[in-house]
Amino acid sequence: MEPLHAPWRIEYILAPKPALEQSLFTTIAQSSDDEANYVVARDKTCYALLNKYPYTGGHLMVVPYKQTHDLNGLTEEEMADLMKLTRRCQNALTKVMRPDGFNLGVNLGKCAGAGIAEHLHIHIVPRWSGDTNFMPVLASTTVVPQALSELAAKIRAALAQ
Repeated sequence: MEPLHAPWRIEYILAPKPALEQSLFTTIAQSSDDEANYVVARDKTCYALLNKYPYTGGHLMVVPYKQTHDLNGLTEEEMADLMKLTRRCQNALTKVMRPDGFNLGVNLGKCAGAGIAEHLHIHIVPRWSGDTNFMPVLASTTVVPQALSELAAKIRAALAQ
């Protein structure tokens, strides 16, 4: 596999990782600057945002407002809302980006690949025929063809319909 450079990721790699009292997702949930945080939707118990450091275009995450490390920390209503927003986001990505398929996933625990293990979130990763398998999302880099702010605006518009 040939390496494909993703220079925007160095900001994340080199940034100091301070110990926080709350997760990054809780901080974003409490912020009112949805554009700067690439938040594309807010519902009663959860919200959705673009991954700021994606490995592939359109990589969204759906996050409960409640900080919990696994599904057992959510109520039935929160679980239902999480899945409903996941479905809405998948539909918006279909409309905006026309992928051939999706990977949906939850990584529970650092050993399972969770970058923010203390705060459950669902990944929605659009896929296209010929872009290989899920491994580039986990282990390599692919081309992100569109600016995040531009894509976020298109997804917000699709979700608003």
